[in-house]
Parts: sequence; C-alpha cells; structure tokens
Amino acid sequence: MFALIGLGNPGDKYSMTRHNIGYLALEEIIKSFEHTESQSKYGGQLWTGKINSSKAVAFKSNDYMNDSGKAVSKLVSFYKFKPENIYVIHDDLDLDFGKVRIKFAGSAAGHNGLRSIDERIGKNYFRIRIGIGHPGDKDKVLKYVLNDFKKKEIEVMNQICINISTNMEYLINQEHSSFLNKVKII
Repeated sequence: MFALIGLGNPGDKYSMTRHNIGYLALEEIIKSFEHTESQSKYGGQLWTGKINSSKAVAFKSNDYMNDSGKAVSKLVSFYKFKPENIYVIHDDLDLDFGKVRIKFAGSAAGHNGLRSIDERIGKNYFRIRIGIGHPGDKDKVLKYVLNDFKKKEIEVMNQICINISTNMEYLINQEHSSFLNKVKII
C-alpha cells in the first residue's frame, strides 16, 4: 500500500497558489481512482483507490502547511506505511518553474511543511518536488508562495498535474527515471 500526500493550505483563498501545487497534483491523481469519495479522517481528507493493482491512499491535511505533520503522522501511524511507500507532493522554490524531481529523505530545505512532517515521522520518505521558481529575494518568498499562479503558468501546472497522474504506475513500480521522463514538459 502507498501513501500519496499532497501539501498545501486549506480553503478557497489558497486553492490556486504556488504553495498548493501538492494539493492540485493530488486532486488530479484522485480523479483516476474508481468510485472513491473523500472521508474525513486523521485530521485531513482521505481517498482510497488503486494504481494498477497496488492499493493507494491519497491524503490532504486539513491543517495549514506549517502544521501538516500532525495529520500526516496520524495517517502514517494508523496504516504503518513503510518509508519507501510514502510520497509527499510539494512545491519547491529551489527548482525552476515546471521542473519535477524525486528525492528520498534529506533536509526540508526551508520548506515548513516538510519540516513539520520530518519532526513527526522522520525524514525517510519520498518527496515529489514540483518547481515553482524563486522570486529572487528571500524577503519576497512568503508573498510569492501564497500568490496565485499567473495565467500563463496555470496551463503548465495543469499539464504537470495531469502528467503526474497518468504516469503513477512508474512511480509505484519505483521506476523513478521513467516517471520523471514522462512528466517532464519543460
């Protein structure tokens, strides 16, 4: 069984912000699950489905990004997920806009959502990093991540989310290079 965890902030106010790309990608993945409805559990929203023949749980915390580790730890503890079966999808300021990378473990690199998760379940899990670019000045980061995508960026982000969703079997089969080649659009 696999955990697919999208990071973001709850509420309509944040739905199209750069910080919510993890939620947006997860929502696209959920569309591929057959006959699933959201359940309120573990401090978040939970969906279950299959990717090929592998059971998967999709999850979004109801907490804001900086506290997402509380709900994620409840989910991971209940299902007893192995670290190699946990995938956290999130925005990454250090990657150019539209780039996608996968990393197992490591530092939170200033990402408060990852820091919150690391504090509660440790650092051993996969991170699907989706590049949102950097505003160029660290004092502008907070405003930048909480602003909506620009119109010209929305089409690229939508396509990345679709590509991630339609190529999940490569991810689940641990064929990470193939996954990255299939999701790449830039």
